[in-house]
Amino acid sequence: MALSRFDVGFSLRHNQRTVQKLRPARDEGERRQRVAHVCSQSFMDNALDIRFEASDMSLWGWVAQPSFSRSQADLQYFFVNGRIVRDKLVTHAIRQAYQDVLFHGRHPAYVLYLELEPGIVDVNVHPTKHEVRFREGRQVHDFLFRSLHEALAQVRPAAEGNLAASTVATAFSSEPMPAGAERGAGGLQARPSFAKSVPSQGNMPFAVREQLQGYQALVTAGSEPGETVDDHAEVPVLGYAIAQLHGIYILAENARGLVLVDMHAAHERITYERMKAAMEGDGVRSQPLLVPISINVNEAEAKLPAAFDEVFTELGFVVEAIGPETLVVRQVPSLLRDSDVERLVRDVLSDLATHGTTRRVREAINELLGTMACHGSVRANRALSIPEMNALLRDMEHTERSGQCNHGRPTWVQMNLDQLDKLFLRGQ
Repeated sequence: MALSRFDVGFSLRHNQRTVQKLRPARDEGERRQRVAHVCSQSFMDNALDIRFEASDMSLWGWVAQPSFSRSQADLQYFFVNGRIVRDKLVTHAIRQAYQDVLFHGRHPAYVLYLELEPGIVDVNVHPTKHEVRFREGRQVHDFLFRSLHEALAQVRPAAEGNLAASTVATAFSSEPMPAGAERGAGGLQARPSFAKSVPSQGNMPFAVREQLQGYQALVTAGSEPGETVDDHAEVPVLGYAIAQLHGIYILAENARGLVLVDMHAAHERITYERMKAAMEGDGVRSQPLLVPISINVNEAEAKLPAAFDEVFTELGFVVEAIGPETLVVRQVPSLLRDSDVERLVRDVLSDLATHGTTRRVREAINELLGTMACHGSVRANRALSIPEMNALLRDMEHTERSGQCNHGRPTWVQMNLDQLDKLFLRGQ
């Protein structure tokens, strides 16, 4: 209730003792304080402010970064026109948005507010009013997914070392996160000449063939021996590589202190995102089946391929109804020709019947690309040169979702000078 009405003060007493007392929150700062009071300060420290608008819908609130996931779905608040709801369509859309960055078995945390015309949402479908029915369920699902997917894509090294809670994503036109931070008072000292590297947009190319096989090795990039670095130049967010630790971690120095990078996890995300981009550019290639697959379905499911013909075509499927309760699959995506086609088609039909949209095929393709990216990325115990490490750091700064690997694990951590000083009891 306190999260649904920021303009109202709340006081909770138990046994003649005040347990909670919340003043009305009239501005952004006071609203953030109330959310922190209810959901914990840790949530707000790891939350992204979002605000998206499209046609007659608006979505705003706070979503936790993937690294702040929960073992249970106990920190999830979603409001529709001020009314808290627990809706399957909403939960599905949010889960889909986190699918690429959330560790297996973990749950996202969020406080979100969806505002739309009252006439397109029915709040009388459940006795407790916790469930709603949207007149345009597919449009709402798509809006929620795209908005959160766009916001989470910006979780990459930013000017403050991570995405601060003040980040605001604007409806599908978010500006790229800055690639570097201005030099601060506690900035880097003079650096050795090998520390400079250029942004490596083309430093890690990969060949995309029929099955998007392989990812070429890192290409050495950096300054020539003896070249000096401008001490007043802009310091990259992840700084400059200093050394490699046990062939697993990259140690880098930036304006805030020390950066530790899991080089395999970071390179895996970079490889994966580039493979996905290539897939988006080329589209999903299809392959006819030598022996078409017949699937027995109910009458409602048999009508879905015709009703969603464009969806199936976009996904690379050719599915036809050959009877009132029989479908035949004649063509499948090339990358998934060896998968369980019948099960995949049934899952797609289920999603279309329930949500009016599906990402099953995209998820299956992404899972395959993720496996390929894992095997194609730099392995542990491989020695990298300083320029190669710097090239990897620069690519991380320009890659979406580079804060986590494909499995949801963090790819880097920042230790500022205050944290390092505490380790050695400096200033005490």
